Amino acid sequence: MKPLNQLLRTNIQNLKPYSSARDEFTGEAAVFLDANENPFNEPYNRYPDPYQRKVKGKIAELKGVDTSSIFLGNGSDEPIDLLFRAFCEPGIDNVVSIDPTYGMYQVAADINNVEVRKVLLTEDFELDVDGLLDQCDDNSKLMFICSPNNPTGNCFRESDIVRLVKQFEGIVVLDEAYIDFAPAKSLLSKLNEYRNLVILQTFSKAWGMAGIRLGMAFASKEIVEVLSNIKYPYNVNVLTQEKALELLLCENDKQLWVEQLLNERSRMEKALSQFLFVQKVYPSDANYLLIKVIEPKAVYDFLVSKQIIIRDRSTVSLCKGCLRITVGQSAENSLLLEALDQFD
Repeated sequence: MKPLNQLLRTNIQNLKPYSSARDEFTGEAAVFLDANENPFNEPYNRYPDPYQRKVKGKIAELKGVDTSSIFLGNGSDEPIDLLFRAFCEPGIDNVVSIDPTYGMYQVAADINNVEVRKVLLTEDFELDVDGLLDQCDDNSKLMFICSPNNPTGNCFRESDIVRLVKQFEGIVVLDEAYIDFAPAKSLLSKLNEYRNLVILQTFSKAWGMAGIRLGMAFASKEIVEVLSNIKYPYNVNVLTQEKALELLLCENDKQLWVEQLLNERSRMEKALSQFLFVQKVYPSDANYLLIKVIEPKAVYDFLVSKQIIIRDRSTVSLCKGCLRITVGQSAENSLLLEALDQFD
């Protein structure tokens, strides 16, 4: 890895971050007259903790990391965007990414006027490590790897990811949004070993909290400080922090949901493979299945007519003829299978 100051944009290195009232004073007090807040309608009249200390404390406890290594954002999309803004000079720097993968990496790059150099996965949906490294040059600042990958659903070999982290001179962003559904372990345990590794996780999937928009980024203290300096002061609102704390105390519920979804995923995989129009059900380490069918648009439109919505991924690289099906509750999955039986 290059020294952090060689990766950061010059204006970010020189940035004087905004100092809010809650930066200048933390703790308990009898009277708060420092932030020009309305004194009525407590507790929602007060600005939220800009560093989400209570939420980070609970996450640190569950994940086995230090709070200084945690950044919380408005979904994972916020840290993705902040990484571009911190490390990529518009019109000059580039990022390297796999293809196919999560579409927001490209969108964030386009918004920030940063070139994306895409490298196709192999036919088995594995990483082309040499191909990714060959695309890098002195202006390559970020590399995005989503594992389990969206939409292919598979985890990549840890040895391949570690090789990229070791050999890439910039920041490797490992998106583990679906890691709770995978047999593979998170690379969080290697965070202190690799200073150029940023790991993204989310409350949207296994935790069932997509509606509160809370994403986690785990990185070195230095990278977290950079992201914290350039984020909007109160990026995670009071209601989100309260709900996250409430559900973080219910980890057993999350574990039960994951177990149920894994059982349903197995049931769905077996049932879908029986339909004559299904050519392949790809192995999945996530909470969805990618299937290859003879007529993807016809299947999709038929399910829409039955008020069942899935995702048509047939125009995505390496996914010709493919549909992506999220694993729902047992009754929802049964409705899908019953509908497909009519199509068959």
